Amino acid sequence: MPRHAVPSQLNLRRRLSIFVTSRPRTRFPAPSPDHFQPLLPFLWTTQPPLRRPLSFTSTRRAHDTHDADMGKEGKLNLQLKTPKGTRDWQGTDVVLREQIFSTITEVFKRHGGVTIDTPVFELRDILSGKYGEDSKLIYDLADQGGEICSLRYDLTVPFARFLAQNSVQQIKRYHIAKVYRRDQPAMTKGRMREFYQCDFDIAGAYDSMLPDAEILRIIKEVFEGLPGWQGKFTIKINHRKILDGVFQICGVPQDKIRSISSAVDKLDKSPWEEVRREMVEEKGLDAGVADKIGEYVKYKGGREIITQLQELPEVVANESAKQGLEEMALLCNYLDIFGVLPHLSIDMALARGLDYYTGVIYEVVTEGSAPPAASSSKPDAPPKKSKKDKKKADEDEDRSNDPTIGVGSVAAGGRYDELVGMFSGKPIPCVGISFGVDRIFSITKARMDASQILRPTEVDVFVMAFGGGKDFTGLLPERMEVAKTLWDAGIKAEFAWKTKAKLQNQFKAAETGRVPWAVILGEDELKAGKVSIKEMGLPDGHPEKNGVQVEKSELIQELKKRFEKAKLELPDRTVG
Repeated sequence: MPRHAVPSQLNLRRRLSIFVTSRPRTRFPAPSPDHFQPLLPFLWTTQPPLRRPLSFTSTRRAHDTHDADMGKEGKLNLQLKTPKGTRDWQGTDVVLREQIFSTITEVFKRHGGVTIDTPVFELRDILSGKYGEDSKLIYDLADQGGEICSLRYDLTVPFARFLAQNSVQQIKRYHIAKVYRRDQPAMTKGRMREFYQCDFDIAGAYDSMLPDAEILRIIKEVFEGLPGWQGKFTIKINHRKILDGVFQICGVPQDKIRSISSAVDKLDKSPWEEVRREMVEEKGLDAGVADKIGEYVKYKGGREIITQLQELPEVVANESAKQGLEEMALLCNYLDIFGVLPHLSIDMALARGLDYYTGVIYEVVTEGSAPPAASSSKPDAPPKKSKKDKKKADEDEDRSNDPTIGVGSVAAGGRYDELVGMFSGKPIPCVGISFGVDRIFSITKARMDASQILRPTEVDVFVMAFGGGKDFTGLLPERMEVAKTLWDAGIKAEFAWKTKAKLQNQFKAAETGRVPWAVILGEDELKAGKVSIKEMGLPDGHPEKNGVQVEKSELIQELKKRFEKAKLELPDRTVG
């Protein structure tokens, strides 16, 4: 909470004395050790009271300043907003995001994952030097206790620190948590400064490409399990050894390989001419070398790309590229068995700018990943620059409406065999995937249509009372009793918190919450030991439009029977 300039207690007392008749006061000397030794010495002042000439003008100025800091009628004059690049989550957005979490977690557990948790901030030395040019996006924290810390940029480096610190040699771990990046936000496209990542990593020494193949199988299962994603995602894949070998063949100096790799990684959102300009003019690469790279990054397609590259003499003569192609060929064999190959696209332009990758690298893209401007323009045409482009862009400005900004990849990862060794000196092979939940959410929500039901709660039954007249009590105890019975049976239920709730208002509450069932109580029905079950939303003319009476003692069995039937007809009752 911000602090406001307020007058001291002494000045306030003196200012009030202007309006109130003063009474003679006796000033007592400050207590000294010679007089007594107090039981709690810190309660006593050890210095004489401060005597300062009273200035009405300065006191009035302090009072005015304080009032200026306060809003109308004493309210704080604050701008109520979330920081740039962040947002509040509520309503059906939370429901949809929770379903995404649930789908991802179910797949992680299916493959034997165990979860861990790490601090939201790490020592700055742990994070530094691991992210290449993206290190500038790390949020650094002020020194507040002798340790220099930063907010975590991802979940991978903290995981590597965890392995090294705890001497863990093998683990299938998943971690769902927030990460922080000082990137330029585009909120509606899921590009945020605070966002969730869902990571699954396999650590340990195993036979070549087996853990990598299972990670890619996990990717397939997650996106096929999300609503609206079936057949609408592509796994782009490359190999760092192939990429490094190509750079060596083209003549890229060893000390420029990582920086040139970062430039190549921008080809998914920038045309080749722009990337080439960056490599030559900003990175200092020879123009002829850049043109050679341009010939290789055009390779894109299925597993036939491996065969085409293996037929190039200069490629197979390079040891790094040769080894990478052999590993990719073996991986494709495993992915064919796992049914992942149809979703795969081998893309030589995929580089992944992070420094810690050592082997296979991959990312998941979909419609909307690429910026609209890039997809609609010619591939090799340089972008047109307007007068606005000449001005320095505000790095904090939300670029949701910028046509040059797309959602980007919705998941990404790769193999990093040397990262743990940076901390412990003992390398542990690792491979993993990170799902960007906020980007997945943005695309999933955009794909939903009016026919898909999104419920704000998971309540299945609304307990109502029907009746009228002066003698009608509202049946509150009876409604509470039925709600308790439903809760005891594990059924999610609600009732109106009104003694005499109007039937119309009860139905409105159920419809607002999209509650699929209502249990309706009536005085005559209860005397006969019966209640009514009504399925909400039935069309006019349906034989059960007004509900079906059942024995009160059989209410639980009757509801569960209807729930089971609804699940068969509508597998997902939250989004379906």
